[in-house]
Amino acid sequence: MEILYSSTRNGNIQVKASEAILKGLSDDGGLFVPDKIPALEKDMADLAQMSYQEVAYEVMRLYLTDFTEEELKQCIANAYDSKFDTKEIAPMVHTDGAYFLELFHGATIAFKDMALSILPHLMITAARKNHVENEIVILTATSGDTGKAALSGFAGVKGTKIIVFYPKNGVSPIQELQMVTQKGENTYVVGIHGNFDDAQTGVKNIFADKGLEEKMGRKGCQFSSANSINIGRLVPQIVYYVYAYTRLLKDGKIKGGEAVNVAVPTGNFGNILAAFYAKNMGLPIHKLICASNENKVLYDFFRTGVYDKNREFVLTSSPSMDILISSNLERLVYRVTGNDSEKNISFMKALNGEGKYGITEEMQAQLKDFYGNYASEKETGETIHALWEKTGYVVDTHTAVAVCVYRKYLEETGDKTPVVIASTASPFKFTRSVMDAIDEKYNTMTDFELVDELARLAKVEVPPAIKEIRTAPVVHNTVCGKDEMKQTVEKILGL
Repeated sequence: MEILYSSTRNGNIQVKASEAILKGLSDDGGLFVPDKIPALEKDMADLAQMSYQEVAYEVMRLYLTDFTEEELKQCIANAYDSKFDTKEIAPMVHTDGAYFLELFHGATIAFKDMALSILPHLMITAARKNHVENEIVILTATSGDTGKAALSGFAGVKGTKIIVFYPKNGVSPIQELQMVTQKGENTYVVGIHGNFDDAQTGVKNIFADKGLEEKMGRKGCQFSSANSINIGRLVPQIVYYVYAYTRLLKDGKIKGGEAVNVAVPTGNFGNILAAFYAKNMGLPIHKLICASNENKVLYDFFRTGVYDKNREFVLTSSPSMDILISSNLERLVYRVTGNDSEKNISFMKALNGEGKYGITEEMQAQLKDFYGNYASEKETGETIHALWEKTGYVVDTHTAVAVCVYRKYLEETGDKTPVVIASTASPFKFTRSVMDAIDEKYNTMTDFELVDELARLAKVEVPPAIKEIRTAPVVHNTVCGKDEMKQTVEKILGL
């Protein structure tokens, strides 16, 4: 069954998977969505006997229908290899009544590695399939994790350049060091004076600039995106929810067909949207628990049906979730309109103009699978401390938000359905916030002293990604205003 991809702003547009991956964003500013969500074809019992790589193939082949078996298997083999420090790729830890799906064992110790390890291979294969000879320029905004994972994935990949914009004072010190020490002649990192939403809006504006696109064409290059708006990011994320369920089945923790809940710390809405797609493929997920930090725009949306970005932007200890415009939500909104692109366009115009839109009660009723809540900064710290004190298990700030919100869900509903919590980053990526939560006495230590102390407390080794940046030289020091992003790109590309 062939799957084609339409724009959320023009249902008549239909492109193949490889074309959608190459473009990243539709020409009309819409996001690509599959014309149908395919059903899983293999039995859960069969999937339970497979490796992560084999499960990845069985899921991804259903979406990437113009990739041959050989092409897709090669992309998967290149992605999920020794870059990951565990054979399972995404191991699970059972503690304190929950299953923590550890998505941070890749090269940059965050869940973005799960998709960004494979995206460069999908993109180069897609370019070959579509006879694209232009150099592909990956343009990405990051709230902290996507940037380093994308840089790591694309560094040294022939036929590509990658430019990453990040909020200069809006990421953790470790996150910033990971980016600005990135090697590779085709990599460029730019800090902006602004927040993540400014960076993301700037990138979208650059994509929509037709004059710049023509200049690029004359220079023999074209833009694509590594943000979660690229369908080549979203499809690989579906895999780990299927994999997690089949591991629980294999280990006898659940019976075939038994439902699980999924709790996901949520910023740009891509990770939890992947879980929604998995559910609609037939994976027995009961509730999709959407966890926000103090930038609780999604909590308010699920509670009221109104998406309103007109509020104070809060810098928190979970910076990858410091987002007021959750781009991937557009894919879900488009779906609950009944794939009505005109209706969706009116919502997006309202968001750009008035900063808010409200969906109908009928549309809101279709979101009953979601539960939204948020954790304050105080609650996030208390959750890290309580979990460590009770079990010795240390989680990062983002995972703590999900744990806290899951506890609120449990208290409200009494629903004892087994829960998989997406553990989206290593605690070593946010060492200072994590160690402050465990005990304030650590606040006089340097960042790398904290790393060593965390390793001792958690009884785990310091990840290679952290060891590498201890002494790595800073190679990227470009900073610009949020209104200077286009000029910066032109300068980098020599336009």
